[in-house]
Amino acid sequence: MRYFLVVFNRADRQVLALEEYEDSNVALKERFSREAASPSADIEIVVLGADSREALEKTHSRYFRVRSELSAPV
Repeated sequence: MRYFLVVFNRADRQVLALEEYEDSNVALKERFSREAASPSADIEIVVLGADSREALEKTHSRYFRVRSELSAPV
């Protein structure tokens, strides 16, 4: 299992950072540090677990879809 720190701008619907960690505790410490320093409520910072980046992009596609895909019917 890999752990991915995702920094997502809700207003712009863009991933600002995507970092991979082997240790969930290290990833969570980084998340909490970034949340404390983040001045904007539009910035979402999460740690997600997945076997690979490809798997992450499938299971949490809302972070990785382009704006035109968000309005398209599924």
